[in-house]
Amino acid sequence: MESEEKVKKIQKPTIPKGTRDFGPEQMTKRNFIFEKIRSAFQKFGFLPLETPAMENLSVLTGKYGEEGDQLLYKILNSGDFLSKSNLEDVEKGYKHLTSKISERGLRYDLTVPFARYVVMNRSNLAFPFKRYQIQPVWRADRPQKGRYREFYQCDADVVGTNSLICEAEIVLLINEVFQNLNLKDFDIKINNRKILTGITEVIGARGREVDFCVAVDKLDKIGEGKVLDELRQKGFEENSIEKLIPFLSIKGSNEEKLAQMKSILTESEIGLQGVEETEEVFNTVKAFGLSNDHLDFDLTLARGLSYYTGAIFEVKAHHVKIGSITGGGRYDNLTGAFGMPDVSGVGISFGVDRIYDVMEELGLFPTESQVSTKVMLVNFDKASEVYGLGVLNQLRKAGINSEIFPESVKMKKQLHYANKKGIPFVILLGSEEIESGLLTLKDMKEGKQEKLPVEEIIKNLKSNWSFD
Repeated sequence: MESEEKVKKIQKPTIPKGTRDFGPEQMTKRNFIFEKIRSAFQKFGFLPLETPAMENLSVLTGKYGEEGDQLLYKILNSGDFLSKSNLEDVEKGYKHLTSKISERGLRYDLTVPFARYVVMNRSNLAFPFKRYQIQPVWRADRPQKGRYREFYQCDADVVGTNSLICEAEIVLLINEVFQNLNLKDFDIKINNRKILTGITEVIGARGREVDFCVAVDKLDKIGEGKVLDELRQKGFEENSIEKLIPFLSIKGSNEEKLAQMKSILTESEIGLQGVEETEEVFNTVKAFGLSNDHLDFDLTLARGLSYYTGAIFEVKAHHVKIGSITGGGRYDNLTGAFGMPDVSGVGISFGVDRIYDVMEELGLFPTESQVSTKVMLVNFDKASEVYGLGVLNQLRKAGINSEIFPESVKMKKQLHYANKKGIPFVILLGSEEIESGLLTLKDMKEGKQEKLPVEEIIKNLKSNWSFD
């Protein structure tokens, strides 16, 4: 009877939807991505920064638009979180109740916490301030392929300058990262929020920029028809919608599309400013001499987040059914919400989880990135173990990832372990090897082996592997 009760109490282990475990094989690949992105950030002069996983809700709310606010994960106040609320608060709705029972939330992105950090530390920072940040974020979104509730972002931002050189450098940074990752087939879509504002003016919907951008941002997900229906539901007049339709089908080269927009937006000062800024970014990128900048002026790119005010970017990989893998843009007054107005910034965010999925699907991970241990010492007996510890120390001092099997079990079991872990080389340390000083180095892939002194083994391993 007692054993039956114990069985009933055993819970099947699960994790929340939209989250994932990452085993050693996955983490090795993820770290490969992190390292390539981090090295590019540092090459472009960005400094590292970390902020807390949770922020005060007063910091987070109102920065991402109404839809973004709904996706914030709120954290219940500790202790008796209902003590400051009553039935009347419940009747007033969830938004009012939330303010009574929750003061903090998990961060939605890294940009808003960065803006908060800049304001709190402005007296200690040198402007323009360039920072990079690699941390997880959380969104209460509906999980699907390429969309998770917990995921890492790798952000690089510059604040304290209006220079469009920063936008051009973001294009270069994106190219650098994906070149390092061997991801060559992608588009960097670029637009400007000022152009989108100009469109709302031209179609007779001045002041409706936020609703317009939120709807248009869904174009590639739900299609033109449903986007137009959403605009109708938000109160856009039919005349405005009819004027919008031609904008959604503008074709041609980047230069041709920009020329068409310049002609159409003649009556919109802010729209023309957006066109001129985009042209300047293209020209500055060209001056850097990239053979292929991957840039694509996309008039339908809107980026739903409400804080963008200028250039906006999104990167999409070809031949995979995964959404954008990188995104960002210019924001002119994000720090203003925290009492530091008129500080312009521009940034880019790399979505590691989606980049991982793209690289996995396209088979772009190098084989060596998946191997942690480069050589394993086979443990025959106590004498072999003691001698092997000295050899192990020499290998590690030489920068070679190495380990010794911790038990003197059958060699077949040890070699099976090495194969399963993907260890490419093993060293055999029998009594003959210990006496002669010539150790047996076995190539696990080729099956070949040779007897060499430890110095030659180190040289051999270094010539076969990169230890950067």
